[in-house]
Amino acid sequence: MDVSRGFLVIGSLYLLVGIGLGSYMGGSGDHSLAPVHAHINLLGFTLMTVFGLAYRLLPGLAEGWMPKAHFWLHQVGALVLLAGLFLLMSGRADGAVIGPIFPVAEIAILLGALLWAVNLFGKSR
Repeated sequence: MDVSRGFLVIGSLYLLVGIGLGSYMGGSGDHSLAPVHAHINLLGFTLMTVFGLAYRLLPGLAEGWMPKAHFWLHQVGALVLLAGLFLLMSGRADGAVIGPIFPVAEIAILLGALLWAVNLFGKSR
């Protein structure tokens, strides 16, 4: 598995979704999904691009189990968090129903970031 390529490819998909949502909001004048738009661009496009480029620039970081675990924790966490935020902010799901999934998704993202940091501090010397 090429972790760098995975982050870059999926990050580019989030970029397209973010641009699409931003265009919709601009055209409709309805900016109620602005927090979703921001999270798509930051968690999806920006972070994934940074991770992908870092794994490409420092190839030793991509070795072992930590990069793969980081990749999948971030993918699952971001997708669940962003989908849940969209459902909540668009009124398609009640906060009492969807709210409990947010901490699970956030913990997945946090664990992935922790693995990223441990891997980076351990191998980038």
